Amino acid sequence: MPDTTILMDGLHFAECPRWHDGKLWFSDMRGHCVRTLDLDGTSEVVVEVVPNRSGGVGWGPGGLGWGPDGSLLVVAMTDRRLLRFDGGQLTEVADLSPQIPFGLNDMVVDAVGRAYIGNFGFDPDVSEQPKATSLMRVDPDGSTSVAADDLIMPNGVVITPDGTTLIVAETSAAKLTAFDVAPDGALSNRRDWAVFDGEYPDGICLDAEGALWVSEPTGTDVLRVREGGEIIARVSTSNHPLACMLGGPERRHLFVCTIDEPEDRTARIEVVEVAVPGAGLP
Repeated sequence: MPDTTILMDGLHFAECPRWHDGKLWFSDMRGHCVRTLDLDGTSEVVVEVVPNRSGGVGWGPGGLGWGPDGSLLVVAMTDRRLLRFDGGQLTEVADLSPQIPFGLNDMVVDAVGRAYIGNFGFDPDVSEQPKATSLMRVDPDGSTSVAADDLIMPNGVVITPDGTTLIVAETSAAKLTAFDVAPDGALSNRRDWAVFDGEYPDGICLDAEGALWVSEPTGTDVLRVREGGEIIARVSTSNHPLACMLGGPERRHLFVCTIDEPEDRTARIEVVEVAVPGAGLP
């Protein structure tokens, strides 16, 4: 596979890329804003998401998605809330802080507006050891529930095109875990989708052949993986890849969020064209 080219740099901590309405959307977590990016490199700030509970210090926006009404849903990481942006103002959909003691991270929103949200499960700022936590679900009415428990840092998450399978990256457990999705959104039939040896999956995205592109932040490669764990392709990036998304006019542009040193504004958006288009959600 060819290497990526740099589309944008100088960001604080780019993550959670999404392709929507002809643009790449992503969170600058440490820059405390959601941005869009065109293929020509033009970028705009959509909304600022400042962590109020920590006096403006910490992680801002994380996972992104859209409700059936077209409104943007945003994970507020340090504040541990799900927010809605209607183009004018942010409002709270749900407060997960009573159930989740540490930061939220990535999210997928299904076709009816249910949000499945991961979290660290530990305090990464004090080098605490990973421990089991829950994948949370927020329904369109704002009600919250545990979608699945006993996960080790549930992070990147996707839903297959038919809506029947959810796959989540358990970053600190070095594996991808799949669930069946019932019509009411309940998850069941937990199983290993892929188990890695020395690779730690972060952000993921699904393609039309059922393979997953997997960002592996301890190295400099994005991996294309089949169910069962076979790595069938690699794309090299300039920095450590945190998240990826298939988008562009034919959904064959693989966008990758990368970073070197978070405090030095080395985060980038990189891109390469691939043969198989994207599929599913997000």
